[in-house]
Amino acid sequence: MNPILKVFPEEFLTERLIIRIPRPGDGKAVYEAIQASINELKPWMPFARQEQTAQDVELNIRSAYISFLKREDLRLLVFHKETGAFIASSGLHRVNWAIPKFEIGYWIDTRFSGKGYMSEAVRGIVNFAFTELDAKRLEIRCDTRNQKSRAIPEKLGFVLEGILKNDDLSPDTNELRDTCVYAKLV
Repeated sequence: MNPILKVFPEEFLTERLIIRIPRPGDGKAVYEAIQASINELKPWMPFARQEQTAQDVELNIRSAYISFLKREDLRLLVFHKETGAFIASSGLHRVNWAIPKFEIGYWIDTRFSGKGYMSEAVRGIVNFAFTELDAKRLEIRCDTRNQKSRAIPEKLGFVLEGILKNDDLSPDTNELRDTCVYAKLV
């Protein structure tokens, strides 16, 4: 079956969160979260090292919306169920429908960190991938030095399969970095 024809929910819930496809108009909330979190994002996220306007972020959200519809990349936005506040960006990336396998990526608005929202969101995304997308393999890749990011797969029962040496450049200093590869199988 052509993956573009694959039908699955574009929104799902966890105990405290709404996790859904990015939609036109979401750029403003995402932009504000990036601005509030820029110092925490710069060491880890390449997009954070370049100045972005609210319009740039809105264009990126619309591109993510199109990629989701084409089933090429499944970005997901995380909102607080009660307040509707934007909390985090996540999603299923490096999509390989033949297996199917996905890589889960994530970042959180600093104003919401330390409350368990990211763990809850990733747990929900794992469940969504295995039940709705019939995933056989999920990966989380992160810098070995990013202890907060590493805590998520470790807490959720992912297995550290290996560390890729000199695999990436740090977004803020361009120094060589190592990457942890965590995986969860069906």
